[in-house]
Amino acid sequence: MEEIRISPDYNWFRSTVPLKKIIVDDDDSKVWSLYDAGPRSIRCPIIFLPPLQYPVYWDLLEFCDGFRKLLDHLHLDKVHLFGASLGGFLAQKFAEHTHKSPRVHSLILCNSFSDTTIFNQTLTANSFWLMPAFMLKKIVLGNFAKGPVDPKMADAIDFMVDRLESLNQGELASRLTLNCQNSYVEPHKIKDLAVTIMDVFDQSALSHEAKEEMYKLYPNARRAHLKTGGNFPLPV
Repeated sequence: MEEIRISPDYNWFRSTVPLKKIIVDDDDSKVWSLYDAGPRSIRCPIIFLPPLQYPVYWDLLEFCDGFRKLLDHLHLDKVHLFGASLGGFLAQKFAEHTHKSPRVHSLILCNSFSDTTIFNQTLTANSFWLMPAFMLKKIVLGNFAKGPVDPKMADAIDFMVDRLESLNQGELASRLTLNCQNSYVEPHKIKDLAVTIMDVFDQSALSHEAKEEMYKLYPNARRAHLKTGGNFPLPV
């Protein structure tokens, strides 16, 4: 964590790009936190959806409606979405949700998935809201790499653990609920989108079968393979 925190690039970004807090729902406890960078003249920007940090939404329809309201608030008719892990799944579901009035121009899916049943938690997903925070953190940490890893990957894991520690019980429970409640992507609704699939050749939380399912789902997708990176190739 310390290596990323003290890196010149990270500190330059944090010092030059302010963190915005935006509320778009009637419930003012649902707060979107985002960094808004780049020229304002771009009307179809790229939005990055991370694995962890979202308002507290408990089902996918609620998330999609909230994200649509966020785009309306930002006056964005169409966007490119880069989604990592859960963020990639949410990006696909949002594209699917808005397919009759498209809001997504393209998808870049990093270490992502198309079916939540791969985590074998669908039967317990609706009970996450009852669990204490330490149990929820243990579930998330169980997907992180164990044993010796490359120093840069270790820094990325430490950084994500630090982000995890900043989440409260409701935030953790809602993320896990979205990640594990029984749902899958309906590809026929987003078949015309340009898709890029980014994944790694080394160990990650995604099984070989889950990766193959993504390739089958998007047979015309561009593929970007990384030799290393684990679960969190982006900070590396």
